[in-house]
Amino acid sequence: MIPALPHQQLHDMCTVLSSASLIRLVSEIDDHGAIPVRGLARTLADLSTRQIRQAIEQADALGLLIRTPGSVGLSAAGRDLADLYDATARWARRHNHPAPLCDFAGRIQHTFALLGTPTEGTQDPDGEHVAELGRIHWLMAEWVHTHQRNRSTHGVAA
Repeated sequence: MIPALPHQQLHDMCTVLSSASLIRLVSEIDDHGAIPVRGLARTLADLSTRQIRQAIEQADALGLLIRTPGSVGLSAAGRDLADLYDATARWARRHNHPAPLCDFAGRIQHTFALLGTPTEGTQDPDGEHVAELGRIHWLMAEWVHTHQRNRSTHGVAA
């Protein structure tokens, strides 16, 4: 059984994993496979060189990448995080969160921000909204438990 994440740890992980450039990097590799190192700037053309470098450093620190001599791919932790991102975006689309029209990274960022805040007093007459958000919380806890238990990254101890 996966233990629930304490609120502060959940908040911290949501913050770390909400980087738009990290979301973009992980999603791009998940969707299209390993990216040639020399092709990162071309593939992630909407990100600056600094943003790409920070995303790679953060992904490395989280153990999300596998490097081959000429390319960067996802490790098991990276593939599982991509699945968490997909599940989060599906939840957000289903609930029009934060708005009916929003990009993939924005949906994840806003949902992780919601996930990282206490839910006491949340208005949800049928409980479905909170219950489904609880599933995202469980998926986050499972990802942290499986891939980050003994890792300390960017000031976040898992």
